[in-house]
Amino acid sequence: MTTETVLRPAAEQQYAAELAALAAADDRPRPPRWRMSPQAVVTYVLGGTLPDGTVITPKYVGSRRLVEVAVGTLVTDRALLLVGVPGTAKSWLSEHLAAAVSGDSTLVVQGTAGTSEESVRYGWNYARLISEGPSEAALVPSPVLRAMQTGAVARVEELSRMPAEVQDSFITILSEKALPVPELNLHVQAVPGFTVIATANDRDRGVNQMSSALARRFNTVVLPPPATEDDEVRIVTARAAQLGRSLQLPTEPPALDEVRRVVRIFRELRNGSTVDGRTQLKKPSGSLSTAEAISVIAGGMAQAGHFGDGSLGADELASGLLGAVVKDRVSDSAVWQEYLEAVIKERVEWRDLYRACQDLDTSGYTVSGA
Repeated sequence: MTTETVLRPAAEQQYAAELAALAAADDRPRPPRWRMSPQAVVTYVLGGTLPDGTVITPKYVGSRRLVEVAVGTLVTDRALLLVGVPGTAKSWLSEHLAAAVSGDSTLVVQGTAGTSEESVRYGWNYARLISEGPSEAALVPSPVLRAMQTGAVARVEELSRMPAEVQDSFITILSEKALPVPELNLHVQAVPGFTVIATANDRDRGVNQMSSALARRFNTVVLPPPATEDDEVRIVTARAAQLGRSLQLPTEPPALDEVRRVVRIFRELRNGSTVDGRTQLKKPSGSLSTAEAISVIAGGMAQAGHFGDGSLGADELASGLLGAVVKDRVSDSAVWQEYLEAVIKERVEWRDLYRACQDLDTSGYTVSGA
């Protein structure tokens, strides 16, 4: 399948030309089974220009040092754990690191409360198991086992959401770089190039706390929210425009002023104060992450393209903002109303947004899920 025939291409598909150009221009030493050197991986993630003029687009906006530490970890025998609040691009960075290192970002285990040990280790084709008995042909390898056999990067999403006993099945894999299959009297050993990138949500630390034995097997890199408003505006603008193209939305790219309004609202509510520090605000129950800001802009673009004049404005933003902020029917409605009256109303240049939000208020739209 091509990038034109799927809704969301994998990183190695979407950026195949950039990956190929980087690999061709890369003359530095490469670790075993890596598609390019660690320096080239950093360039792929953060962007740059190659000697032949090829422009590598930034995939992550943030500290270069953090990315270098993450890539350096993958060269060692320790796994990488990316930790941060929701919307700090943990999964996004994980996917692009896997694509650059091993050319395959699809070896993924999704952590949930229902994730079983089979998802980490292996399962069985029960029809063959019943008819033939235990055999290698009846074994169904997990993404982690396939990564061990091919020397690739395995990704584990939301590690802390997995039950503790499932998390601990990684201990032998990460410490011994091996996976026993007692039913077949096998001991599968990982080939060079194998490693694991896991992600965990700061807010989920109390869901299933990692054991100290497992935590020692990871080098942890904490991904902070975008440091400045300008950084966050750049991220939201680029991703929203990319979404608009992939979804073929009949609308113009979002205006910078509209993106900045959404980003400022999110940052002020997240921080509990206005940008000038003069007004203290109550914080909503939701995270109001960068990813949610992208969704608000993309949703507004869809409304503008299909039901408006194709230009994103206050009317299209209002409904998305309310849906993002008001998650709890009681407490968040009060938070939003206070922000609407104390901040948005007082900004002359935001009066159009105030009126649009008030119009939705009168229709009872502010109650999320009502």
